[in-house]
Amino acid sequence: MKYILPALLIVVILFSCETRMKIDDNVVAAPGIQGTWHLLSGRTVTGKDTVFVDYTKDQKMIKIINATHFAFLRHDLNHGKSGEAVYSAGGGTYKLEGDKYSENLEYFNDRNWEGHSFHFTVKMIKDTLFQSGIEKIDSLGINQEILETYVRVGN
Repeated sequence: MKYILPALLIVVILFSCETRMKIDDNVVAAPGIQGTWHLLSGRTVTGKDTVFVDYTKDQKMIKIINATHFAFLRHDLNHGKSGEAVYSAGGGTYKLEGDKYSENLEYFNDRNWEGHSFHFTVKMIKDTLFQSGIEKIDSLGINQEILETYVRVGN
């Protein structure tokens, strides 16, 4: 009888540790799209015009995706000390179902974009994420197809 209580306590501690290890494993090995992504390039198609941007030249952009939200940050690499200073940031909630990815933009430095949802198709090959879809905001006259390529830099 005097050994039952200590044995029971040991079993409870072991189960607690096992559960915690599984939680930690899930956090460390984030599933699929979750993580930090560095934007390498983007192509925007508006009507018959296509603009290609190399995001590794003179600027940097990352997208961070966790279990419920996404955020993106972009800035120039010359610390805003030229006529081509760039800074943009935004984020919100997202939904991923298979290869269908939707962003609900809740925050953005251009407030006219806030409150809009954008629907994309995503494809992951190893550490590379390809995102394509339409950005359309009638009130701003925005109707463009975007194709972006990201590489994972963290999870």
